This record gives sequence, structure tokens and C-alpha cells, in this order.
Amino acid sequence: MAEEKHGEIFVDYDQISYKEETELFFKHLPGYTREYLVGLFPIAGWIGRYNLMWLVGDLIAGITVGIVVVPQSMAYAKIAMLPPQYGLYTAFVGLCVYCLFATSKDISIGPTAVMSLLVGQTVTRITSESATISATEIAVAFSLLTGAIAMFIGLVRLGILVDFIPACSIAGFMTGSAITITIGQWPKLFGIKGINTQDATYLIFGNFFKHLPNTKVDAAFGLIGLALLYGVRYGCQWLTKRYPKYSTHFFFLSIMRNGVLIILSTLISFLINIGKSTSPISILKEIPAGFQAMGVPRVDTDVISGIASSLPSGVIILILEHVAIAKSFGRINNYTIKPDQEIIAIGFTNIWASFFGAYPSTGSFSRSAIKARSGVKTPIAGIFSGLVVVLSLYALTPAFYYIPDATLAAVVIHAVADLVSGPSYIRRLASVSLWELFVFCVTVIVTFFTTVEYGIYASVGLSIVILLFRIARPRFWALGRVPLASDGPKYVTDDKSAGQQQQRYLYVPHSHPSLGKLVEPLPSGILMCRIDESFTYPNSGYISDRIIAYCQEHTRRGGKILTKGERAWNDDASPAMEAAREQLPLLHALILDVASVNRLDSSGLQAVVDAQSALNRFAGHHVEFHFVNIVHPVIRRALIVAGFGTQPVPGEDGQEILPVVPVSKDGPQQRHRQQKQAHDIEQEASTASHLSSVGDDHDGASSIEKHHADFIDTKSASTTTLSNPIPIPKDVYPFFHWSSDDAVNASLRSLSLRASLPSAEQEAVV
Repeated sequence: MAEEKHGEIFVDYDQISYKEETELFFKHLPGYTREYLVGLFPIAGWIGRYNLMWLVGDLIAGITVGIVVVPQSMAYAKIAMLPPQYGLYTAFVGLCVYCLFATSKDISIGPTAVMSLLVGQTVTRITSESATISATEIAVAFSLLTGAIAMFIGLVRLGILVDFIPACSIAGFMTGSAITITIGQWPKLFGIKGINTQDATYLIFGNFFKHLPNTKVDAAFGLIGLALLYGVRYGCQWLTKRYPKYSTHFFFLSIMRNGVLIILSTLISFLINIGKSTSPISILKEIPAGFQAMGVPRVDTDVISGIASSLPSGVIILILEHVAIAKSFGRINNYTIKPDQEIIAIGFTNIWASFFGAYPSTGSFSRSAIKARSGVKTPIAGIFSGLVVVLSLYALTPAFYYIPDATLAAVVIHAVADLVSGPSYIRRLASVSLWELFVFCVTVIVTFFTTVEYGIYASVGLSIVILLFRIARPRFWALGRVPLASDGPKYVTDDKSAGQQQQRYLYVPHSHPSLGKLVEPLPSGILMCRIDESFTYPNSGYISDRIIAYCQEHTRRGGKILTKGERAWNDDASPAMEAAREQLPLLHALILDVASVNRLDSSGLQAVVDAQSALNRFAGHHVEFHFVNIVHPVIRRALIVAGFGTQPVPGEDGQEILPVVPVSKDGPQQRHRQQKQAHDIEQEASTASHLSSVGDDHDGASSIEKHHADFIDTKSASTTTLSNPIPIPKDVYPFFHWSSDDAVNASLRSLSLRASLPSAEQEAVV
């Protein structure tokens, strides 16, 4: 709240009690509950506006994606170490159910390369340890449990946890997984048998070249198919640039390449198998029609204990891959997704899919891109894609018999190659942050030499460690000032200097790369620093130490030089060192720029108190702490509680604001009388300085509390309409400022008042 008084604007905040906040919450609780329940089904908000134009767009996009998802699903199921039909089961449920909960129109749910790789590695690990659990039971239970965990996270609105994992981690395990999948498909592409494609990637890589002489005729299907896929893609892109008016035709021709390749290769495979009892190439063979795996998933202690170690990585992939893709397409197509609702959608989809025999599914980047480019209008397009999958399951399974495995391998390699972050991404990442590049590289390397599961853990763990380190060790800047040229007739407002133009300054670090040579120090006895992080328990001790060390480095000790016997046990300074520092000024005030501090907890507040107490002892008198750019009323309230609004702080130096251990009754209970007198003198000087700066007629003995009461009384009056521009506001507390210039000027005024005190009072201060 702002009030205009004596020609200047004063700022204060109305404090709302916890009781009022609680009453307000319960008053709005029914509305919050209704909004929460309605938000679970976003389809209810737009289904009433559904029209024929939307239907046409959804139909075209749905069928287009369906044509792509059928071959990809069967290929991804092979990566998951499951029969091909399980990929179709997974695709069907994800495509049909997602639209009920979706906040993204572009996302296509179904099997993905990274999730399939994790499921395959999990299946391989568990089946090698236990012969009583089948691969399909593992995959179905994995879908149920990861879906349940994801849905719980969404329902309790913990989607914020996704924000703790940076983009470089996602790019890292996506790139590592794409490399792993690509190399894992090489043996199938060349028809080479006897290589365990679930080994670590470097072992597959070595064994592939070791067995390369065993290449079969499958290589013809695989390599030609791969060349056809890339040829059609780049050919259509070139034709689109050459003939832009036919861009739509070339786009649909391009995305049909997977289906066309499967049809051609299957036809050739059928022809070369006529009259043969054994196929010369590896083919899919019989795929049962319909949903043959429907039923209640097996979830017992053996299954749960087997997949428990893979659940965290499964949930991370499930959520991260989906939310990242949804946000990306939301930004591209100008709509906003709700991460928590998307997590609920993906969770429910996987729970429901487990009863159809599906393994975990999430958003697919490549299919979502195709869906968006095809002109999709609403999430209902997924239902039409699901109908294409159902048609394939019931009508086309006999034709799937002759699909070559090498062709499916080519489809997989072609699809996952887009997930690899190329050299341009790495260059940009290196120019932005070497730490993020380090996370990216570690994730790719760990995935390459171990498994995608360990790669995820490495990326997430390393990212959190770096985040915590940045919080615990924030940047600390010692500030100087650069004089600014006058850009207009700006005059100070007090009568003593009326008509004089006020010099303004730019406050920047001494080490600023561009302005560092122009920076000049602040007036003698005044220092200024900036903290670029919230002031909380992980970094409070570090920031306090930096403040104390900075001030002690640039000022001298106050009072007499102590002898060796008078020094504290932890004081390593010598009289010679102190004598050499005599040319340094005595510290009078420290200005803290807290514009970047958006949180101050009890540990941070105590650290500021401790820093002031330590500097008081060092300087031999009270050191003023001024605060500039307090952005949040809660931070201001905390500083007021600690007494920083009306310094000097009454009570014991080094007092605990919120003591962890209660103060001992046997300890010191009150300040020495001479110290108390010094504080009274300092408070009088500070108050007189502030009142003179605002033009009040109070005498020097008046207190800031009286001035504050004056201000509170004016709140009942009608608010003055302020014109533009306004003078820089002033806080009702003299140590809180809205500009660095005001803080420096206030410090200079109190310094001049301190210098003008009688000698007896100065002795009491020092």
C-alpha cells in the first residue's frame, strides 16, 4: 500500500494473519474442489463445440498416424522382447483412452523406442533370474505399476518434480537410448544370429563386427529398406522446396514411406518363400488375430520384487518423455498444456492398457509431429488411429506373417535416428553451459556402457547434485558504481538542495567484463554487495561468511589494536598486520542488494543477524545494514521481525531469532550498560537521519516507531491519486530502500551524524 505524505511516497504492506488465510482457504474450498474434479476431464470443456470441420481434420490425422503406428508398434515390441502383437495392443489402448484426459491435441500415445528398450532390458534381467515369470507378465505388470505411480503423482499435483530434471538430461538419455537401439538393431538388419542384443551397447558393437562375415540375405532387405526410407524423406523435402504449392501432397507421400516399405518388402518376402518349407530370411511368422492377452495382470510379490528396481526409471521415462513432447508441441501450436493433467492421462492410460496385455506407453515425438502436420484438430483423432490398429489386428494379421525382421529393423533405425542430438545442439549447449554439456555427455556415456536405466539415474542424480551445489554456493558480487550522464532535469526533492541536479549511478560488480574499468568505489566506510540466490539453509552459512570476509578485507578493525594476550584464540591477525591496514576506512554501513532473493528462511535470517553481529565486533560499533530492492513482502516481514527495519537491534549481539536450542537461563541475560548506551545513540542518529530525509518536523529524539504510527494513521484516509511520473518511493522503515542511490545517500547522512556526535558519545559508540 502506498501513501503520499510531505510530497513523497511511502510504502508499507498490510499483513494478513494465518487465521485470515486459513478462513479464506476454507471459504473457497468448495470452489477449489469443484474446479479440481472438473479439471480431471478436459474433454467436457470442448466436446460441445465439436463440429464437422474438426471431424474431417481429426479423421485425416488419425488415419495417417494409424498407418505409421502399426509397423512401428510391431518393431518396438521386438525391442521390448515381446511378440509383435503386444505392440499393437499397446498402441490401441493408448490411442483411444488418452483423449478423455488430454490437454494436448497433438500427442500420439503408444509404444516408444526408449520405453521399449527399458522394458526389454527389464524383461531380460528378470527372466534370466527367474523361470517362473514370463516376459508378457513382466511387461503387463510394469504397465500397471508405472501407470498407478504416475496417476498418483498427477492426482496430488506433484508434476512440479518434472521441473527438477533439466532438458540436457532428457536429451542425454534420449540420445544414449537412440544410439543403443540403433546398434542393437544392426544384427537384425544384417541377419546375423548369435548376438545378445540386450548386452551393453559396446559389447553389441564389438560382437557385430566380429560376426560380420555371417551376414545373410536379410541385409538386402534391411539396407535397401533403410535407403528407401531416407531417400523418400529427403526427396520429398527437396520437392517441397522446389514445388511449394504441392507441399501437402509431398508431405503425405513422405509419411506413407513406412507403410509402403512394409507392403513391398512383405510382397517380395512372400514371393521368395513360395514353395519353401524354411524361409531364407528371418520373418515375423504367425501373429494371432484380435486381443488374445486380455485379462487381469499378474501382480504378486515375485513380480513386484522383480520389477521394483526398474520402476523409478520407468516412471521417469513415462512422465518426462510425455510432458516434454506435450510442452514442445503446445509452444509450437500456441496452446497451454497442464503437466499434472497430462501425467494423470498417461497414468490412467497405462493402468487401463495393462488389462489388454499392453506394456508401458507414452508420447511419441515422431508420431506426434506427423499428427500435428496432418492438421489434427482435437485429441479425438487418436480414436481413428486406434481403429486402424484394430483393423490391422483383425483383418491383416495373415499378411504380417511374411514381414522381414530386417525391414522392421530398418523402420526402427530410421525412427530413432531423429532422437539423437546432433553436433549443432552440442555446440549450442557448450556455449550456454559447460555443466549441462557435462551432464549430457555423462548420460550418453553411461547409457552406452551400461543400460538405459543406469543412464537415467546418472543424468537425474548428476543434475540434482549440480542444482543443489548452485543453491548452496550462489554467486556473490561486490558492487561499485559508475556515474551516469544526465538525461534530463531531474532534481532532488529536499529543500536544502532544491534546484540541484542529482547525480545518478549504475551499480555493477567490480569484475564486470565491460564496465569493470569504469567502476569506482563507494564512499569511504560504505560497502555494497549482491546475492544472486534465495537466502536459505543450504547457503546461509556460505553467504554469511562471504559477507564477513568481504567487509573485513576492505575495512580496518575499530577500536584499539589488541595485544597478543587480548586476542581471541581464533584471531590470527597480528599487530603488524593491523597497523598495515590502518589506511583502510572504518566500516560504517553495508548495503545488500536482495533483488534476486525471492526467499528468506529462518536459517538465512539468522545468518544475516550473525553477519551483522560479527561486523559490529570487528568495527567496534554498530554497522548499519541497508537493504535494496526487497521484492517480496514476506522477506520484508522477516527482516522486520529480526529488527533490521529499526536498527540498532535491541538485545544481545549475536541473538538467535529462532533458536534451535532454548537459551540457557544461566547465560547472559542483558547487554552491558555501555553497549546499551551506544545502541541508543546509534538509534537516535539513524532516526534523525531518516526523518530529516523525509522533511518531517520531529525532533532528533523521536523514534521510527512514532513515525511509523503516523503513517499507519493515514491509511484510513482516501488514497491520493498519483500522477506519472512519480518520485522514487520510500519505505516507512529507514533501512529498506527502493534504489541503490537512496541507500548510499542514507548511509552518508547517518555517517555524517555519527561524525558530528560529541566526543563522549563517540567513545560510547566505539
